[in-house]
Amino acid sequence: MAGENFDQKINWYRSPVRREELAALNQRSDWKGFLEMFGHLGLLVLCGTAVWFSVGRLPLVVVLLLVLIYGTFFAFLLNGFHELCHKSVFKSRILNTVFLQLISFLSWMNPVLFWTSHQQHHKYTLHPPDDLEVVLPIHLTLTAFLKSAIINPWEFYARVGSEIRLCFGILHGDWENAIFPPSAVTLRRDLFNWARIHLALQILIVMVSLYFHLWLVPVLITLAPFYGGWLYFLCNNIQHVGLQDNVPDFRLCVWTVILNPFVSFLYWHMNYHTEHHMYAAVPCYNLSRLHAQIKPDLPPSPVGLYAMWKKIIEIQKKQAVDPKYQFVPELPSHPTV
Repeated sequence: MAGENFDQKINWYRSPVRREELAALNQRSDWKGFLEMFGHLGLLVLCGTAVWFSVGRLPLVVVLLLVLIYGTFFAFLLNGFHELCHKSVFKSRILNTVFLQLISFLSWMNPVLFWTSHQQHHKYTLHPPDDLEVVLPIHLTLTAFLKSAIINPWEFYARVGSEIRLCFGILHGDWENAIFPPSAVTLRRDLFNWARIHLALQILIVMVSLYFHLWLVPVLITLAPFYGGWLYFLCNNIQHVGLQDNVPDFRLCVWTVILNPFVSFLYWHMNYHTEHHMYAAVPCYNLSRLHAQIKPDLPPSPVGLYAMWKKIIEIQKKQAVDPKYQFVPELPSHPTV
């Protein structure tokens, strides 16, 4: 049963980092947070402006291409949402809260639902039934990629449907009922109220936009999370696929992949995912420094998405023959102290 051992403690292995170095890595910075947040939002403003002024002035194929680029950048707001839920982007708690509300709204994500689940994911990573946020095996298929690459009505149905359901106070499945037990009255109230306010504001945007014949506004705000997800799929869906469950070592159940600086920035540096799980308090913009310090104690990291997906495809071919197969990364024989 989901959540039956929430009081268990897993003795996780973490690559050693000197205390003073870890303290420095854990330091949050408002200006670094602003660079990350406004860099991403700035890309969206730039691309959204290009879309707005291209309509009626440029050929339709160019307009659609600009919309796709906008959606590609917009999809990665989910990673910003994830980091803001960790409260590690800004030193200022107020700034973190304000931007969390904004990005949650734009992404059609419920921060109460996500964070309540995600805390368990970090404590019990790939230890079912106490982590049901990610369950192995994960099957990544060409069909799944194509569904999310351009237009994704399935994700629209999932996210909007979830908010509508929560508006009526309905929990779904063993996992939601486990992390929101009847005794968690305040947490349930916050969960349902967020959904109600969020849905009301999204409906208001659509109604006002249609009334004033500003049909492009819902395309760039309300519908933006549901198109252009091709690059997000290639980055975000690889975090645990093909690895082991029920092991107390993040090096064996979480991938790190080295990406070029621009894609890593878009991805909010979650390509350093092993490092993120080991030391979740380290802000995303410090993860590359953390990686450099503990690299000798990590398995070799694939360089680039091509190398990463080549490895995943090899693993999934083996899993197709032997469903119990799990890839075991080669660990260094001696940790760096």
